[in-house]
Amino acid sequence: MRDRPYRRRSIRLKNYDYSSSGIYFVTICTYNRQCLFGKIINGEMILSETGRIVGIEWINVAIARENIMLDEYIIMPNHFHGILWIKEINNGIANFPPKMHQFGRMVSGSLSAIIRGFKSAVTNRLHRISESSGKAIWQRNFYEHVIRDETSLNRIREYIISNPLSWELDRENSERKGEDGFYSWLASFKTMPKVKVGAR
Repeated sequence: MRDRPYRRRSIRLKNYDYSSSGIYFVTICTYNRQCLFGKIINGEMILSETGRIVGIEWINVAIARENIMLDEYIIMPNHFHGILWIKEINNGIANFPPKMHQFGRMVSGSLSAIIRGFKSAVTNRLHRISESSGKAIWQRNFYEHVIRDETSLNRIREYIISNPLSWELDRENSERKGEDGFYSWLASFKTMPKVKVGAR
């Protein structure tokens, strides 16, 4: 058990336009790292009813927005990992033009706005069907990483898929027995430019 509050180290890129077209890896944790979404049994994630709702609402992110495409994702006991593609749509055609805005500003269609909507949808649905109304479900912030090349995209996909198998090394597990080095590897990319990668 940690003896002090855990602070997520963001690798958010300064002056990067988070509403621009691109591919993003996100991690969202439950409030106080509570295991609300299920449990790991023999390397397999067994979802609770809450966990199933998280999955439904994540799929709805793309259903409700024509410029969003979802990639690999995993619901873990106390957090969620996902890859999403944000495309810009002009006249029905997806393209990838650059654009800028003031860093830190909440902009409609930005990554922050999308994640805020997803978290709110999960919370509202849970509050409607349970006695947990008013209780916090999520940590306030989330972790994000801009995916810049095909090699990184594939490594992150593999990490997501195999995450239940490495739960004992997961940094969100308060009883973890080691470190897998994945986030150290991600941190090495924080000053690299974004490049296009092919869709799956």
